[in-house]
Amino acid sequence: MAKINANKTRKADFISLMDALARAHHRYSLFDAEVHRLSGSGLTAPQAKVIFCLGDTDGLPCSAITEQTLITKGTLTGVIDRLEAKGLVQRWSDSDDGRKIIVDLTRMGERVFQREYPRYLAQLKPRFEALSSRDLKQAAAVLGRIADQF
Repeated sequence: MAKINANKTRKADFISLMDALARAHHRYSLFDAEVHRLSGSGLTAPQAKVIFCLGDTDGLPCSAITEQTLITKGTLTGVIDRLEAKGLVQRWSDSDDGRKIIVDLTRMGERVFQREYPRYLAQLKPRFEALSSRDLKQAAAVLGRIADQF
């Protein structure tokens, strides 16, 4: 009987962890969308992610943007199309590999990044002030180990 109880406890712990991760992701996603909606920037959360990813770079290949933003390749194309139509990004083929597309901020995109990224951080920072530097590092390490399992 003790063996059965031990297995039930592990399952309950696992389910509790998965529920907590899902809840945190859901709440963050709602927060993220609301912050961008209220900012007046005219950017959606995925568009802002791309702008923030490209800021302070000389441009990145789409594969790097996908990896950093977790936006799927198919969705990223549409996001970049809309940002390009707004005049915020430009793209070109890599001179060494014509199949590789590089995306970079335009001057206007750079101005949006310089204005919106600090605003976004200012909205996000208070959510983490109750956690110590050690807490943040431990959380990042544990979440990294969980991600590595998949």
